[in-house]
Amino acid sequence: MTKADLIEEVSRVVEMTRKESEVIVEAIFDSIVRSLRTGDKIEIRGFGSFRTRQRQPRIGRNPKTGSRVEVPAKKIPYFKPSKELKDVVNNSAVPGSAPPPPPAAETIPG
Repeated sequence: MTKADLIEEVSRVVEMTRKESEVIVEAIFDSIVRSLRTGDKIEIRGFGSFRTRQRQPRIGRNPKTGSRVEVPAKKIPYFKPSKELKDVVNNSAVPGSAPPPPPAAETIPG
């Protein structure tokens, strides 16, 4: 799913114009980015959490020349899915819908 697909989905579900939905989606993304830049953690219950992790400086290699390159310390964004999201993804169920029926038992003719 792309950002444009997400905007279309929001527009369809809440019955708003595409432009209004785009403003909402952009506001959510901007809020997440702004919070991560200031070092805050974002936790969305039932979905997951966003935070930053600090990477230590290291010596890397330029893949083209093979020469050593100093890579500075930096913060990287990190997403940790919630248990509920992992369960939904692994069970192929849509939140709020009935769980899929169990597989039918096979009988062996005898």
